[in-house]
Amino acid sequence: MLADRLARYSQALRYSDLPDAVVHEVKRRTLDSLGCALGSWNAPPCRVARLIAKTVKVPQGATLWGTGHKTLPDLATFANGGLVRYLDFNDTYLSKEPAHPSDNIPAILSVGEAVHASGKRVTEAIVLAYEIQCRFCDAAALRPRGWDHVTYGPFSSALGAAKLMNLSQDRTVQTINLAGIANMALRQTRVGDLSMWKACAFSNAARNGVFAAMLAQLGMTGPSPIFEGEKGFMKLVSGPFDLEMLGGETGQASASGRFKILDTSIKHYPVEYHAQTAVEAALAIRNELTEAEGARAVDHVMDVEIGSYAVAIEIIGRDPEKWQPATRETADHSFPYCVATALLHGSVTLQSFGQKRLHDQAMRNLMKRIRVVQQPEFEGRYPKTMPTRITIKTEAGKTYMSQIDVPTGHPSSPMSDRDLEAKFRRLAAGRLNRPRIDKLIEYIWNFDRVRDVGTLMPLLRI
Repeated sequence: MLADRLARYSQALRYSDLPDAVVHEVKRRTLDSLGCALGSWNAPPCRVARLIAKTVKVPQGATLWGTGHKTLPDLATFANGGLVRYLDFNDTYLSKEPAHPSDNIPAILSVGEAVHASGKRVTEAIVLAYEIQCRFCDAAALRPRGWDHVTYGPFSSALGAAKLMNLSQDRTVQTINLAGIANMALRQTRVGDLSMWKACAFSNAARNGVFAAMLAQLGMTGPSPIFEGEKGFMKLVSGPFDLEMLGGETGQASASGRFKILDTSIKHYPVEYHAQTAVEAALAIRNELTEAEGARAVDHVMDVEIGSYAVAIEIIGRDPEKWQPATRETADHSFPYCVATALLHGSVTLQSFGQKRLHDQAMRNLMKRIRVVQQPEFEGRYPKTMPTRITIKTEAGKTYMSQIDVPTGHPSSPMSDRDLEAKFRRLAAGRLNRPRIDKLIEYIWNFDRVRDVGTLMPLLRI
């Protein structure tokens, strides 16, 4: 049974199995996630989640990042996870089902703090969660069946939590059963005009995964077999699939020996990942256009065509709301909005999605001239690449075109450590002072030497 396989792999994986490159990527993803969290501190859904979590006080529990308040690990997972996700700026994995596997990190840090885990043990759990979530995404697409990608999250977060809690193999199996039985998420989260829940969808899934591990630790059992059963996950949610062998389930990554965290991408722009190449292409065209026709040349654009592929169009280029976004959540999942703000302003930053920009008439006018067109030659190239071709026609009759196949931050075009630090500093500015930011960066680069991950929490205090 699949649950037994996953439990055996969870038990077998050891820090000593991890190549240096994998350990380094864990540090990079942790730094990136903490930066995203600090940048989201005042976001409305994050404030709501924090208020809920603050209603429970557990002196030996897990810290709500940015505060000194400790609560239950599952509630901390929910609040801290919303911080990481809100800006849509954390990492991405593209496959049959896309995902943001660093969404697991808040769950693992919350449980890790509660059990006084070392940096090495937390690293093991993060790698495990990435392996599980990404390999589920390789195995079966949920989106066409009406389920959200976060539906895989309870399994990955639960296994990471179970590993930190040193659960036996039998209780790890029960953790998986409990994580799977009641935590299916509807795809409606990402359809039409997006709500605040988008930031909380995975943090809720991870909260449920942590809760499953907490229940199993105390002896609770769950329905089995959770995947192959008559009314189980494969029959009702994912359809049948075969999960790739996990290195013979001896603790290695896979038959190829490559851990999935190496195949994930760090975002350069705070937009949905399929829009990363669109933003880069739009910025390149804007530079060419202004050099050729002057600073106000964008005012004379008659037509903008965004050429893309089916998956990207389905997610960020199909719904009418993408041309009239009313919320940040919809705007950063909108091909026309992301391209329009890049063309008009020459940058795409956190400030690009404020209320003033959302209702700017020049933006609205430009979006009316933007079309999204499926390019047959692009089909079959995703997920190895995610090409976007932007073609602009001006009133003077000139045509400009730019195509980007992979964005900065993609595994084939990785963001440097220096650039990642710069991203972290931008996100943390205004929340923490410069000495604290420096200390946090140093702490994460030395994460494998940390004896108790709880020592991280005071550094996050706002």
